[in-house]
Formats: sequence, C-alpha cells, structure tokens
Amino acid sequence: MTFLNRLAVWRAGGRSVVMTRDERRSPEPLDGLVIGGGDDISAHLYGGEVTVDVRVDPNRDKLEMETLELAEKHQIPVLGICRGAQILNVFYGGNLHGEIKEQFKDAKHIRTVLPKKCVNITADTQLQKLLNTEFCYVNSLHHQAINRLGDGFIEAANDVSGMIQAIENPSRRFLIGVQWHPEFLFWQPRQQRLFKTLVQAA
Repeated sequence: MTFLNRLAVWRAGGRSVVMTRDERRSPEPLDGLVIGGGDDISAHLYGGEVTVDVRVDPNRDKLEMETLELAEKHQIPVLGICRGAQILNVFYGGNLHGEIKEQFKDAKHIRTVLPKKCVNITADTQLQKLLNTEFCYVNSLHHQAINRLGDGFIEAANDVSGMIQAIENPSRRFLIGVQWHPEFLFWQPRQQRLFKTLVQAA
C-alpha cells in the first residue's frame, strides 16, 4: 500500500497496516483490504499470453491471491485499485487483456495521473450510488485491463471505447475494483468516498 493509499484510509477514519511479501500478515484480524497498483499480473494466472517485455512480480501475485482467499473466507470488504482491480477479477475466475493497445487499437490511450479520462458509471450500481454521478474524469496509468468478468461481478464503469473501468459484486457489502487511482485524486470528495465507504463497510 502506497503512502497516498494509507493517507486516504486515514482521512476516511481507518488505520492502515502494510502487508509485504517478506512480512506476511493474516487478514483475519483486519476489517478491510485495499490492493493497490503495481507491476503486471503474471499471465499464467488467467491463461494469458506470456511476454518478456513486461514487469511481473510473482511473489506479490502469490501474496495477493492468498490474501484474497482469506478475505473471501471472512467476507472482508475489498477495494482494488488499478492492478488491484485486475487481480480481484482474476481471483474470481475472470481474465485480462494483456495489452490494451492491441485489443483497443482505435481507442485514445491516455497515460496520466491527472483526471483527463472520462468514464461512464453504470446506473444503479454501488459505485454509482457512492460517487453520485453518471460520469467522472479520472486518471489512467494502466496497459492491462479487465476482459471476462470474474464470478459474481458486474461492470460498474466503462469508457468510450467500451473498456471496463470498474467492477463490483452487488451481492457483497463492498467488493469493488476501479481501474483508476483515486488516491491521486485526493482533492475530489467523490473519489475519497471510495475509501470512506470501504471503512464504513469494514
């Protein structure tokens, strides 16, 4: 968890505990889980094509998959951010587009920490209710994206190219993944509500 994610949790009234590959900690005493951004997810986890020109972190993959298994067992609320949304989808049996430039060739690919990408929020979803908007501008730092949805998930947001930008499981208190980085948009109250709602669910 990055400093900005920890700050967002603190601002929402929670207290964060960092989990690392070297110091594993059972999520059983935890009340909620944030999985942030980072390196690509290993293609073998979702049946994708293995390439040599991307950075992967198998140890982190293993840690997060094991942590999600325990989070599922104990019904812990989870917020997945960027890579975190992708690993959430993979854990529940979905897969990914390994390279969005190959799958969405006609799309305008924006890579920025600034809110310059417009995403459409699906009506009557948990995400729509907590953001209280039909669309919003977000940042974009990814080159992988969610393809087939994991079990129990629905599409909660997309962009003009049809690329999935958020997912959620409507049967759970809080099981949401967003492709953008709300921690970088700390001055926007609606983005902070993602963390606040997670803390409330916890």
